[in-house]
Amino acid sequence: MSPGDERHVEVEYDEDGELTKRHYKAELDRLQEELVKLQHWVEEEGLKVCVVFEGRDAAGKGGVIKRITRRLNPRVARVVALGKPTEREQGQWYFQRYVEQLPTAGEIVLFDRSWYNRAGVEHVMGFCTDEEYEEFLRSCPEFERLLVRSGIVLVKYWFSISEAEQERRFQRRNEDPKRRWKLSPMDLEARAKWEAFSEAKDVMFEHTDIEEAPWHVVHADVKRHARLNCITHLLDQFPYEDHTPDPINLPPRTERGDYERPPIHEQNWVPAVYGSNPVDEA
Repeated sequence: MSPGDERHVEVEYDEDGELTKRHYKAELDRLQEELVKLQHWVEEEGLKVCVVFEGRDAAGKGGVIKRITRRLNPRVARVVALGKPTEREQGQWYFQRYVEQLPTAGEIVLFDRSWYNRAGVEHVMGFCTDEEYEEFLRSCPEFERLLVRSGIVLVKYWFSISEAEQERRFQRRNEDPKRRWKLSPMDLEARAKWEAFSEAKDVMFEHTDIEEAPWHVVHADVKRHARLNCITHLLDQFPYEDHTPDPINLPPRTERGDYERPPIHEQNWVPAVYGSNPVDEA
């Protein structure tokens, strides 16, 4: 039975057609528990799992990745979000710096954007030549087939968002000081190139939506729905079993009895703006 068929509570929607916060949190908690089971299974089976997240700016890729990794062991599940290539990396084979980040046995790697930068941002914004772009479209399917033949489980997600919803999220980021860092100069330039990015995405799909590693499109206009749908689908890609360790019997603490700790007032305590410090109560 898939995770999507194991709902513990009846689905509840609000007046806007969005999952209620209560139901969303309950489902997310359940799915995160399943992700922990998947993590243990991947580790025990020695699988190499690579998940690629692509899509429009502000489509919610980062939010989904955070919910996936929140309860996972960072030594097993890690996120790769590479920045602008260095001068040395610019002289390498295009896929080289991504190859270095691929998973080893028993590891899950989530790419927050990936080698598909060349088919999207780099192409539309003119950061690569036409020859480099055409070579990417030829090479990428073979590169991914090579990954799959080598034993890597490759799952690719495209987050699809409407133009109106993207604009709403951009405006919200601009109005909120806590979110404004998300609104990069590149986002502002790309904002005016909606149709160009749409065309680039269609061409990319035409060349790279291959049987060995197909694209999975996530409708991302409603964040709560997108997060739950994506996580459910990811779990459905694996016939995992529950290898969660059983609770252990914690041994009793032992006391030497001959150790005397130094006075606590000799330590530099962080000021207790909230609550109080032990040194204040001594």
